[in-house]
Amino acid sequence: MSDPSLPEDAAGEDAMSEARDDRTLAGRRRRSLGRSTAVMAAGTATSRILGVVRGALLAAAIGVNAPAANAYDIANKLPNAMFAILAAGVLNAALVPQIVKAFHRHGGERTVHRILTIGGVVTLVATVVFTLTAQVWVNLYTHDWDPEMIALATAFAYWCIPQLFFYGLYTLLGGVLNAREQFGPFMWAPVLNNVVAIVGLVAYLLIFNPFDENDILGPSEWTPEMIAMIGGFATLGVAAQAVILIIPMVRGGYHYRWRWRGPKGELTTIGRIASWALGAVLIEQVAVIAATRVASAANPDGTATDIAGNAAYFYAMSLYLVPHSLVTVSIATALFTSMARHATKDDVDGLRADLSKGLRNVGVFTVFATIAMIVLAPYLVRLVLPSVSTDEVTSVAQVMIAMTLGLVPLGGTVLFKRMYFVLEDAKSIFYMHIPMAIAWIAIAYAAMALTEPQWWTVGVGLGLAASNWVGLLLRAGGLRRRLHGLDGRRVMTVHLKSLVAALVAGGVGWVGLRFAPSVGELSGTSGMATAAVVVVIGGILMTAVYAGGLVLLRVQEAKDAARPLLRRLGRG
Repeated sequence: MSDPSLPEDAAGEDAMSEARDDRTLAGRRRRSLGRSTAVMAAGTATSRILGVVRGALLAAAIGVNAPAANAYDIANKLPNAMFAILAAGVLNAALVPQIVKAFHRHGGERTVHRILTIGGVVTLVATVVFTLTAQVWVNLYTHDWDPEMIALATAFAYWCIPQLFFYGLYTLLGGVLNAREQFGPFMWAPVLNNVVAIVGLVAYLLIFNPFDENDILGPSEWTPEMIAMIGGFATLGVAAQAVILIIPMVRGGYHYRWRWRGPKGELTTIGRIASWALGAVLIEQVAVIAATRVASAANPDGTATDIAGNAAYFYAMSLYLVPHSLVTVSIATALFTSMARHATKDDVDGLRADLSKGLRNVGVFTVFATIAMIVLAPYLVRLVLPSVSTDEVTSVAQVMIAMTLGLVPLGGTVLFKRMYFVLEDAKSIFYMHIPMAIAWIAIAYAAMALTEPQWWTVGVGLGLAASNWVGLLLRAGGLRRRLHGLDGRRVMTVHLKSLVAALVAGGVGWVGLRFAPSVGELSGTSGMATAAVVVVIGGILMTAVYAGGLVLLRVQEAKDAARPLLRRLGRG
């Protein structure tokens, strides 16, 4: 609005100046989001590539559907599940929005000190308690396992559960960095984690020899040294990932001080949000436990190489999450700080614009990733697991395809969840998690009751996909009322156009694979190389067709998503 005390011409110039300033600020935000997303995506991509190497080495060391593979998977799942409860659920719910607010008010740095102090102590105490009760948690996550398998999984768990403390530290320090818009270190730190773990796995293979499906070690044949080499280096990697963040945090100007006490009510909002977030994550973990029990019961003794168990589920999940980690998490992390800033100003229009942009940019990528991953599924699995049998490749690919049907809604639910947190409404998230958990558990147990064991873990994957769709619909409905609309028509138009282009690209890719060797013909290093060629050529072909389709359908978001990459290539 112009100042009525100014002459008409001056008022007009002032209005035009304000408009130019608004456009300039909007342009800077777009470029900032693009740069931040590109930096984070680069770090995540590097980490994921190393993660593929790590996964291949782990499979070479302990197999996929073998007893030790399933035992280690349960042990390594425990700190991740506990982290989801204590760190990802509680800390992330309140961390970034509240730290952003704290840094923007006088004396707010003290609040940040208290968040880190209390969060660190709580996580440390929980880590000690969970480690001492490891066998209880192994029994909870497994079904129909014999005592030797339980003992092996528990031995691995003693080495793996301490990861919980370092995951919590990583989240706390990363929250400070992200709130200060130092996005890069948080996304690049997992690279160090994978490097450390890879070193440990290479050492294991050199000392103890690779997994031999013709001479599978029983649970009782695993020595303490072998267990320590696998589990210990995994935990050492997570520790390195957390500790390395201290360097950029200090260089960025934040210097931590121990602060346990503070003014009364200072952390009331954080406590309220965290309580509801904790309840939501607990419900989610009930579903995770139920799903894991179904998958662990499918192949409890690890003797059927063609039946996917809980370890096969882990490998399928690792592949399924690659596109999500590369794009969705990067965009959501960059937008989270922007959303928190808009929330502090009660800027509903800014919140809605951020959410719309995120949904459209993420959708352009995840729609295509869904189709491409389904088409290339067995070759992707062969590429990342070159040492396993064809039966194992097929079992993992089937589970991955089932999960991938929920990739698009996963991107949307993550963005919606971040929006609820900046609105300080974790209560709604809690109630929405109930039907999401019911959908996952119902489909998993229906598969267990109605199908052969070969399809039980596939059913778990389908349940996960269904849960994502339920969450998307519920969260979208709630936010639509809160934000007075979601720019829904524009978002849906982009998704539908992307789906049309992706289906055409997928059809072209499927036809092209008729000329490629079957996965059954691929094995070892040469098989991995051939699978890589198939994936690269097939991926390039489908990407080219998809990009052409987006251009023809005038999907502007494709250019926005590609601009940071093209700019970097141009400088290179």
